[in-house]
Amino acid sequence: MSDTVTRYERSDFQSDQEVRWCPGCGDYGILNAVQTAFAKLGKNLHDTVIISGIGCSSRFPYYMETYGFHTIHGRAPAVATGAKLANPDLDIWVITGDGDGLSIGGNHLVHLMRRNVDVNLMLFDNRIYGLTKGQYSPTSEFGKKTKSTPFGSVDRPFNPLSLALGANASFVARSVDVFAPHLKDTLVDAHNHKGTAFVQIFQNCNIFNDHAFDEFREKQLRDDNVLVLKHGEPMIYGKNRDRGIRLVGCRHPEVVELGNGITEKDLLVHDETASVAYATMLAHMEPPDYPMPLGVIRRVEAPSLERAIQDQLQEVTDLKGPGKLEELIYAGDIWTVS
Repeated sequence: MSDTVTRYERSDFQSDQEVRWCPGCGDYGILNAVQTAFAKLGKNLHDTVIISGIGCSSRFPYYMETYGFHTIHGRAPAVATGAKLANPDLDIWVITGDGDGLSIGGNHLVHLMRRNVDVNLMLFDNRIYGLTKGQYSPTSEFGKKTKSTPFGSVDRPFNPLSLALGANASFVARSVDVFAPHLKDTLVDAHNHKGTAFVQIFQNCNIFNDHAFDEFREKQLRDDNVLVLKHGEPMIYGKNRDRGIRLVGCRHPEVVELGNGITEKDLLVHDETASVAYATMLAHMEPPDYPMPLGVIRRVEAPSLERAIQDQLQEVTDLKGPGKLEELIYAGDIWTVS
């Protein structure tokens, strides 16, 4: 990787390709946040790779003035793993959707996080299949009526954050397409983490699933339905900052109103480094019973796969010396075909 850092503007990360998403799609906001975050990080274009699968979100590499790889359905995590192992210095970002990443690509996604490969993974979650015109997806709510479920889906939906936590991901976060400053800061946090950084992004599909996230996208509703998590700070929310979350017993969260003897000291203080059980509790909080938690759910240090492999290769090289390709090819049993 180059040691020279060039000062970039957001426009430097815009490619010459026409951005072709439906007018009003939440992907535009995410693209803007990513380009803004990259400029803030002072990233070098030639050290950065955007890798995607199949879906509306997977057009992302075309719109970024970086290296890119548009792979096949669900396989972006596998390609990203290979690229990172081949060149650990690359800064790799995986773009996937709730359909691409959690259905055909679910196995690859889980093992990317389990191995803690040092890549950044953004899952665009619109709770629908948009590119194929409106079938229900792995995150569509129970009872969802779509073209493929005209009488309502009877599948229980995935909780992406719980899946990531179950795979022991070392960085798990959530943001929203229209929360530009919050999304940008979350992506910067993800980049600075060493290991797999999983970021779920609620993204509105105004064609096939419009208004799916109104309670925390719309300005007049979001304050009462969103809990912005900040490490080391009490969980307070509401238009008047008069509500919060406290813990009842060992693990049951409860919404309370401040006043009448209840103060900030009674509220749960967010800890990004706490147990998976604590983070899972947050992952399952959602309206109407709770506000939707946004921000970094969990952040812990753990060994990365590519670093462990590099260390292992160095140990073997120190022990046996550098290998020779010709000797490897002719090692073992050899057949001559005439």
